[in-house]
Amino acid sequence: MSFSLETPLLRGFLTGSEATEWKQNIVTDAETGSLLQSLLEGDFEAVLLSPQVKDVLSGDGSCLEEKDIEAYLERRLLQYLTGDNDDQQPNRELTVMAITVSCLHLFAQSNWTGPPVSFNMCDLLRSALLSSQNSQLLMDAIHSSLLLDGESVYSLVVNPFLLLLARVILTKCSAKMESLQLLPWWTLRYVNLHQQILEARSPELLSLAQCSMDKVLKCQSVLSSQSSLAIQFHLECAYISLTYYEYQGAKEHINRAKELSGLHINMTGALGKRTRYQEKFLAQLILEVKRQEDEADEGVGETSPTPTPKASLPKDYDLDDDTVLDKISLAEPDQYQLPDLSAEEQALILGICTDFQKNNPVHKLTEEELLAFTSCILSQPKFWSVEVTALCLRTKLEKGKSRCVERAMMQTQAIVDHFEDKSCPVSERLKVFYCCQVPPKWAVQAEEIVRRELEKKQTPSLYCLLGDILNDHQYYDQAWELSGQRSARAMRSKALLHLRSKEFQQCVHCFEQSLKINSMQLGVWFSLGCAYFSLEGYEGAARAFQRCVGLEPDNAEAWNNLSTAYIRLQMKTKAFRTLQEALKCNYEHWQIWENFLVVSTDIGDFAEAIKAYNRLMDLRENFKDVQILQILVRAVVENLTDSQGAQAGSLMPKLKELLGRVSARHSSDAEIWWQYALLYGGGRSSNPDDNEKALQFLSKAHRCEIHASSWENDPALFKEVIRRAINMGEVSISCSEKKSNPTTALQILSSTRLSLQSLATKAKQIHTDVATGEVHADLQDSVAALEQLITELQELSGRFRNRSQ
Repeated sequence: MSFSLETPLLRGFLTGSEATEWKQNIVTDAETGSLLQSLLEGDFEAVLLSPQVKDVLSGDGSCLEEKDIEAYLERRLLQYLTGDNDDQQPNRELTVMAITVSCLHLFAQSNWTGPPVSFNMCDLLRSALLSSQNSQLLMDAIHSSLLLDGESVYSLVVNPFLLLLARVILTKCSAKMESLQLLPWWTLRYVNLHQQILEARSPELLSLAQCSMDKVLKCQSVLSSQSSLAIQFHLECAYISLTYYEYQGAKEHINRAKELSGLHINMTGALGKRTRYQEKFLAQLILEVKRQEDEADEGVGETSPTPTPKASLPKDYDLDDDTVLDKISLAEPDQYQLPDLSAEEQALILGICTDFQKNNPVHKLTEEELLAFTSCILSQPKFWSVEVTALCLRTKLEKGKSRCVERAMMQTQAIVDHFEDKSCPVSERLKVFYCCQVPPKWAVQAEEIVRRELEKKQTPSLYCLLGDILNDHQYYDQAWELSGQRSARAMRSKALLHLRSKEFQQCVHCFEQSLKINSMQLGVWFSLGCAYFSLEGYEGAARAFQRCVGLEPDNAEAWNNLSTAYIRLQMKTKAFRTLQEALKCNYEHWQIWENFLVVSTDIGDFAEAIKAYNRLMDLRENFKDVQILQILVRAVVENLTDSQGAQAGSLMPKLKELLGRVSARHSSDAEIWWQYALLYGGGRSSNPDDNEKALQFLSKAHRCEIHASSWENDPALFKEVIRRAINMGEVSISCSEKKSNPTTALQILSSTRLSLQSLATKAKQIHTDVATGEVHADLQDSVAALEQLITELQELSGRFRNRSQ
């Protein structure tokens, strides 16, 4: 059988070219094709519960005399595989292959990746077989069949029947599936899963793994043409070798995978800072990853899995420590920039890390090197299996460190919770799963660990951790009482739980209690300020954010929130100064600039307002605030005194420059053109050039108003359009009278007259009373004034026309 059918199953997905080939040439049987399609879509239960598979496992009842479930499954499968019709043999083998892969994936989902499955073996087996022994006896029989070399199965394993069915196919029926040349690779994956649920190493599984590896290595045509899969295979072999203490074999597989990837991976030193208060850069241990030059531009091929959206991965908790940074701050970060790593490359780094861990003693330096590996991997969150494995390793390394133990416990609980989360499909979780050695879910149980520690000794911090895990106030209360009401952590955590429930009054009380004990809690002051905002307690909010900026002077968000509190308290000058500090911390934060613009305008610092408006246009392409522009134009035109005692008229050039930018970006806004005209005197300046400019802008404003929608039927809006049109007409007359060239003056008057005539006609068409034949009363005066102006324009045009002849 062609490798082009087996490789997508191993990989877990079809490439574009493979999908076409499958439809056209490979899968000829509709039922088998449907099973394989469900398999590739990650619907493993659909495969196992299909009528075709039920028929394979139940059949005609001829095997019911077998009391041993393992023997029953073997006979049923062999009967199916040795059917009479040889033409259907390839399809029968593919069907059994689909059962095998679905069993392994579903078993992995049940015990390693989640989300929980609803599969029940009763849906697969004949009722007669099930009725011959009660469910507990049947489960005991399954566990007994999975017991190898005296090593029993872990008691918390879920759906062990799935592993047994896969085992029967791969160890008892593989001789009847010779056309599937890569079936031994699935046997290797079965060994990996089975060994992890046994209490100790099984020699039988080791022998089976070695035999399977040898068979796959003979399929060189696949390994040489599919580099992504080849890397996965060597990593899977490396983990098997490490499991059975074959360290040299593991090293050889790791090195081969490294060669295929083209990555250079080295531990090195780089200047950086590890703490918030560190002044000098010191040598720090980091992992340097570089691609070979000839592979740098190749990118990730279509045979490598696509990344999982970050939102679907478990949350990676920040350290949130007041001294130690979340990650090393490098002096030259660009020099150690990671390439964009594929799934196999991330798994390779993880494999090298595991190999390093197995080959080195438990030591502080070893831990630091392992943390360098995890930091590297976690800097590019892309694949569920890689992410979870790295997070679990980091948690294990951090649980003994006082500054990290809280993060370690929270991270553990986040991973446990994610097993139950259905938002991330199993198809995403299984990407490179078999070459990552993800810990089984029962190995990541936070609550049990904490309760076990509490049995040894009750401490406030342990009760707080239990409260974090269970989101239960009673454990924070126990911690509070156990500490003699001196645990700032207990009140802080209790307050945060109230905050999540929007119980703001209780939240504020608990935060205040915590801060009385320890006032150096920056995050608590910030959260307290937010809680006061929700209660409209702006004095309390101002006090909280004042303490925030006192503890961290470069916290732009705290400065911004402090200014908001001052604005609500009508302390606008204080808000202005506060926002100036916020902008020193973050010059790119457009929301702070928007607040600064409003407050600057409000207190009359017009120079700062113009500066802020320009900055907002730099940061936001479509920014526009007409109300602010109206205030600025009025201040400059009327030469008002600003907050500094200066005359706003001096800002005329800067405001003209700003209106030029705004009008170019928002050329269809009539009000902007109107304000631009006012800035040039509205056509009533002593400077003829300014009047020319004003008329130009008034004409543009009029065109924008005419082309706008929903104003013609509103008499009030129509009246305002007429008022502005009359103003434009008057300015046209004024400008034309200053012209020495009659032809130019005539052009100005003609253009304006046509616009006004069109407006007058529209007014009569829309707002004439049908009964009286007169314009409605609320527009009569405006239309009359408009028509009088049109007459003046006509008469003046006539005079200019006579003069030009």
